Amino acid sequence: MKTVNSLSGGKSSSFIALNYPADYNVFSLVRTNDKLCEYPDKKVRQIVSDLLGCEFVGTTEQDNIIEIMLNLSDKVDIDWITGKPFEDIINGDWNKGKNGSHYLPNMMVRYCTTELKMKPIFKWWKDNIDEVCEMRIGFRKGEEKRQIRMLDKLNANGNEEIKIVVDSSGNRNKWGMVEWRKPSFPLIDNGISQKEVQEFWNKNKDVNFKKGYYNNCVGCFHRNPMFLNKMSQEHPNKMEWFSKMEEQNKPNTFIKGLTYKKIMSFAPQIEMSFDDFNECDSGYCGL
Repeated sequence: MKTVNSLSGGKSSSFIALNYPADYNVFSLVRTNDKLCEYPDKKVRQIVSDLLGCEFVGTTEQDNIIEIMLNLSDKVDIDWITGKPFEDIINGDWNKGKNGSHYLPNMMVRYCTTELKMKPIFKWWKDNIDEVCEMRIGFRKGEEKRQIRMLDKLNANGNEEIKIVVDSSGNRNKWGMVEWRKPSFPLIDNGISQKEVQEFWNKNKDVNFKKGYYNNCVGCFHRNPMFLNKMSQEHPNKMEWFSKMEEQNKPNTFIKGLTYKKIMSFAPQIEMSFDDFNECDSGYCGL
């Protein structure tokens, strides 16, 4: 069975990349073509465009994820992939409500993970492996609840399935379930906690995890609103992008009963620990 390290640009999955060699390392980057999120270095934009095979303008993820993944690419071979720009996913015809506005991804319908992470990785898998593989997930010791929620979704063979179009030759698409990956959790299996991961990166400075780096999309609705307020201070342009999506698609919001414009207006947060302000179990975004 082929092994794949699923990388997010976070400390845990990057730890796995350097300590658990695999047949493949794959990283799916969330893109946007909105100038609000434009990556500041033109030369780096070109490098990333070449790696992805399409134009890279910017990302709704933290910008230093780019530097981290380029640092990591100097040490291990990484396949960089991407899906459609985030705003194109949101504004697609498939996603339009009766009033003409588009539904936004949220806690109940997390289609951003599906469209921006899962589907690009599945397409890459189909092109490169096309059989059930072991895909390593960066959950650490102490995150067993997230592991259990992921394991509960597996089929009787212990594999994850994805619903895709298996035949489009007729007038209507034929959908089916495809087994494609068997998740594994090397950090949990080996008792490696957040402390051990952090100690590793304290000693290894080649990958630049800057202070204040949290990974994943800056405005991820799985985060606590107080954390999102902190992000609005550190990345005001990116949080403005999320607020812009809500303004364009009223009355829909990312978080039920709370707009990002309101979150951005909260009193500034100073020093807080945000490590536990997340319950996402997708295994794709590196929260």
